[in-house]
Amino acid sequence: MPHAIDLGDYIAGFAASVLAPWAGALPWELPPRAPDIVRQLLAALPAGEYAIDGDVAVHRSATVEPGAVLKGPLIVGPGCFVAAGAYLRGGNWLDARCSIGPGVELKSSFVFAGTALAHFNFVGDSVLGAGVNMEAGSIVCNHRNERAAKEIFVRSGTDDDNGKGAALQPTGCEKFGALVGDGVRIGANAVIAPGALLRPGRVVGRASLIDPELPGHE
Repeated sequence: MPHAIDLGDYIAGFAASVLAPWAGALPWELPPRAPDIVRQLLAALPAGEYAIDGDVAVHRSATVEPGAVLKGPLIVGPGCFVAAGAYLRGGNWLDARCSIGPGVELKSSFVFAGTALAHFNFVGDSVLGAGVNMEAGSIVCNHRNERAAKEIFVRSGTDDDNGKGAALQPTGCEKFGALVGDGVRIGANAVIAPGALLRPGRVVGRASLIDPELPGHE
């Protein structure tokens, strides 16, 4: 069945998280709603546990270095680290113990516990599971700049862990990065093209290209 994508198959803790009300959504439906979703979560934060400035909330156990740019709506969870030079915009939610390194840009994304964006990464319009690690320079693209038709396609409706053999399916959207499952490792300078669905535990080699629209690159 096209688009039979269960977020819980990629992120084990999704249904038990504060994002549980959106567990039935398709992954590309979440980033466009990120500002509204994060604002709803902001309104329900435990009193006193977060330092809140407008629509930016930083847990009191988190570390944000001087020089980081935090644009709301934004929630930075317990024990997180945000380095100098990081740039967070467009509505983001960081679960506990996430690390956002120097030179990282994060846009309209949801990031689960223990995930690390090492340095000089871009992640746009994405959902990242727990314990994901992105080495230096690896990026998750969110827009098909290379062609006139901008709609993003995914490969879904298969039991193959990497999506091989599945037909391309339209998403109806023009901005979507990736759904990255728990424990995925993405090597330095790897490029994840728009529409990628990475199963839990997958390892992406350094300088690799993962593009669901190219045969053999799923």
